[in-house]
Amino acid sequence: MARGMNHVYLIGALARDPELRYTPNGTAVFEATVAGEDHIIGNDGKERKLPWYHRVSILGKPAEWQAERNLKGGDAVMVEGNLEYSQWEAPEGGKRSMVRVKAMRMEQLGTEPELVQDAGGGVRMGSGMNEVMMIGNVVRDPDLRYTPAGDAVLGLGLAVNETWTDRQGQKQEKTHWIDVTLWRELAEAMKDLKKGDPVVVQGRLVNEAWTDKDGNKRNSTKVEATRVEALSRGAVGGQSGYAASPATPRTQTASSAARPQATRAQPARATASAGGNRSGGLDIDQGLDDFPPEEEDLPF
Repeated sequence: MARGMNHVYLIGALARDPELRYTPNGTAVFEATVAGEDHIIGNDGKERKLPWYHRVSILGKPAEWQAERNLKGGDAVMVEGNLEYSQWEAPEGGKRSMVRVKAMRMEQLGTEPELVQDAGGGVRMGSGMNEVMMIGNVVRDPDLRYTPAGDAVLGLGLAVNETWTDRQGQKQEKTHWIDVTLWRELAEAMKDLKKGDPVVVQGRLVNEAWTDKDGNKRNSTKVEATRVEALSRGAVGGQSGYAASPATPRTQTASSAARPQATRAQPARATASAGGNRSGGLDIDQGLDDFPPEEEDLPF
């Protein structure tokens, strides 16, 4: 497996007041929702403002230090972190999983941001930054498909390897499973990728929500790629054994607002009440209902 790289950079506003909680074993968890907008040129040449809302977590002592800063909803922050994959047993049976942002750093900005009010009483930054950079391995041969409108779409499953040394000096390893979507020219350029190929992915973090065939609300967090570069297996001296994709400007990347849903059922807007949704009823693409129960220790 390629040596993994996993970086997330967000600049946005806190959609509401952050929270500090503790797991049953005493681990502090600081949780915040960082919100902003991506301004993207769609396939029709028109600019679209795409809202995004991403749950960010800080663990341990840094969580308590962060809570002491008394950040409030509407404050503008910069977040540096990585994508964290976790899996758990669902109460109704079977396994569930999620991808969220584990923050290594959160800093308050010194400027007053332009805020956009949400229907649910929250806010988001009227602009912001939403960037992901990863290196991982393709986990299955991708399947190039086309939407009814003729847009090419390619889904990649990416395995991003993380290694670290624990407090006992033992080497630990974890794999984060991240879904990546490629659109149009970029999708067609990378259609010959195979299982096991190492790739570099640059893109934006997006939420998707839909209702399955049984009427259950489902959601996922994935990366919408703006650039993908294929790496060589066992490259020597930086030379690649694959043709790298051309640099793809954002104008060639379909926006979530403009593209049809090619691989999911019709998405559902967030309509849960504040009592049933930890997002507090914000006008977001759902995505927070299926977090693991707070009384369980999560495999961070």
